[in-house]
Amino acid sequence: MDFNDLIRKSRSYRRFYQEHKIDHDLLRELVELARLSPSASNLQPLKYILSDSDEMNGRIFANIAWAGYLKDWPGPEEGERPSAYIVILGDNEISKNIIWDHSIAAQSMLLGAAEKGLGGCMIGAINRDGLRNALKIPDRYEIMLVIALGKPKENVIIEELGEDGDIRYWRDKDRNHHVPKRSLDDLILKL
Repeated sequence: MDFNDLIRKSRSYRRFYQEHKIDHDLLRELVELARLSPSASNLQPLKYILSDSDEMNGRIFANIAWAGYLKDWPGPEEGERPSAYIVILGDNEISKNIIWDHSIAAQSMLLGAAEKGLGGCMIGAINRDGLRNALKIPDRYEIMLVIALGKPKENVIIEELGEDGDIRYWRDKDRNHHVPKRSLDDLILKL
């Protein structure tokens, strides 16, 4: 798969084949991709919690929110939930100013997952106090992002942004997930 195809395949998936288990070693491979990614000032302040057990996945699932634009959808139902998670933490004893490392790491891991036929979603809508308590995360670590992972159960379709300029994603009657994208010409300033 060439890089262009990999980017197009790496979408935000929110429904999965929950029974498709992800091996713990594969989670470690994804974190290895994050480890090798650029880090501001090469401080490398990120730490990771890996979850591939039903019990721990349930504790994480209970503390995250899904698809803010889909107001009538509370998230994936049982049987369509992620089969693994990676929680990205910032170690405040290394740096108290973690601005973008977690985003770079998350994108590296999601591209690695896509290459292996998996999908995922970066989740920033987190009940941080609840997750900290559920996983017993020490105070020195800031919860940055949760990456949900699994074998995608949904079709994500990239759409051209309509004339109304509405960027909100939506689902059709067949549960296809549509994602409007601005055109390339709209993104490039001509100064």
